[in-house]
Amino acid sequence: MNYGINLKSLRERVGLTNIKLGELLGISDSLYSRYEKEKQVIPIKHLITLSKFYKVSLDYLFSFTNIKNYNNLKYDINKNKLSKRLKELRIKNKLTQVEIANILHIDQPTWSIYEHAKSIIGTPFLYIICTKYKVSADYLLGRIDKKNYF
Repeated sequence: MNYGINLKSLRERVGLTNIKLGELLGISDSLYSRYEKEKQVIPIKHLITLSKFYKVSLDYLFSFTNIKNYNNLKYDINKNKLSKRLKELRIKNKLTQVEIANILHIDQPTWSIYEHAKSIIGTPFLYIICTKYKVSADYLLGRIDKKNYF
């Protein structure tokens, strides 16, 4: 998903160890190391924490843009905007909930949970949507109001 290289670069730039980052996230240093090596998918909540810590956008962490931060970036997820924007994206692309769920290899009830703000979308699904539909991860999560990251 292309976040590991940026996470490692940011960590090294500020001179921190995996142990310190693990402490920040409340996880073991070995789990953090697996996130950084992309051997395990990092949850959105940890990406948000790291985004706040480093003062960078998710789009930067995902290598969607070289711009580290956006003007007016809000560091927290807005579940209501996320829900609304996922639905708008689906409708704009003339997809049913079943069709978008099939694209993501999930079931329709899981998509419905995302679309109704009952759960935050998983990192791999967010990444797939962003790359397939050329939309900003920060936008979908309600952190900025600009749709595109390019």
